[in-house]
Amino acid sequence: MAQTLKTVSVIAGEKIVLFEKPRVSQRVFFCVRVLAGQTTWYDMQMSFGDPLFASYYALNGPEKYFEASGVDMFQGDIWLHNNTTTDLQIAATEILH
Repeated sequence: MAQTLKTVSVIAGEKIVLFEKPRVSQRVFFCVRVLAGQTTWYDMQMSFGDPLFASYYALNGPEKYFEASGVDMFQGDIWLHNNTTTDLQIAATEILH
């Protein structure tokens, strides 16, 4: 079992790969949290294997958080897009088994 903890900066307008597709192990858990105030609205988008963000999950509102676990979860690249004019910090965790 391997665990990855990271904090990354996502510059305004930037798209990044937060977690790459696991090569040997299988992803069994991951969570992503935008480090920002609860009353501030930011448009951070997360997509599963889609760098064009045609389909995405919005990490905004008071929570700015996403968590998934289980053996049947998505195993590809996880992308983030900072669709704001402000640089944002992200805290993320991934567990591979």
